[in-house]
Amino acid sequence: MLDISYGQHTDPGNRRWNEDTTGVFVPRFGREMQDRGWLFALADGVGGLQSGEMASSNAVQVVVDGFASAGEQTLLTSLLPRLIQHANAAVRDAGLRRNRRMATTLVACALRGDQAYLAHVGDSRCYLVRNGRAELLTHDHTWFSEQFRQGLISEAEAAASKSRHILTRTLGVERYVTADSTALTIRPDDVLVLCSDGLYAPLGAEKMADVVAHKRHDAAAIARDLVSEAIATDGSDNATAVVICIRSVEAVAMYRGRPYQRPG
Repeated sequence: MLDISYGQHTDPGNRRWNEDTTGVFVPRFGREMQDRGWLFALADGVGGLQSGEMASSNAVQVVVDGFASAGEQTLLTSLLPRLIQHANAAVRDAGLRRNRRMATTLVACALRGDQAYLAHVGDSRCYLVRNGRAELLTHDHTWFSEQFRQGLISEAEAAASKSRHILTRTLGVERYVTADSTALTIRPDDVLVLCSDGLYAPLGAEKMADVVAHKRHDAAAIARDLVSEAIATDGSDNATAVVICIRSVEAVAMYRGRPYQRPG
């Protein structure tokens, strides 16, 4: 059976407010763990205290509640993008009701069996720390990232540009949004880190891997240390981490699009 531990921590940094929000769905018993799984979500609001905080909170709430009410054994590859679209509509509708612009990034990670399913919009990230190395599993929806992936600018040109942090995709702005998604097979001793840009920007992947290695399987301590290191290094932005430590997994296979437990 899938066995994990998790921890989460956030700090507003030098700002007077915190626009980052996290949410978790914890299965209540073994059957629900097998048929539904776990869900972790992190959002980073855009637009100031009221708008940004409200946008990130609304988005996370919609995704977590939607995951909890979805049918058992729903295919997570299709569920997560659908939930993000629902969150996009909720944030956009809230902004229209209040006559203000509301937007947020969002990264969601669902775990079931021996699979992790990711979906994201914006520049909040998910890393996989395995064998002492941190690998980025998402890609940022920013001006720099899009231009760089298309080979239109060099890394040096992007670093000098004032537009490098401009988001090209968020929740709450357009009527529809496309979430990028992926899936991977997880292993015992893997660590997944969901984080906002206020954490990964000052730390970098190498430092993140070092912190994870130092604390080993203590997810709560890893989350606290990651945030503390980020704030000590920069502190100009909110910094948030959700850390998931994989203790053991349940081997699964697919039959006619449905998962089943493999013998042995």
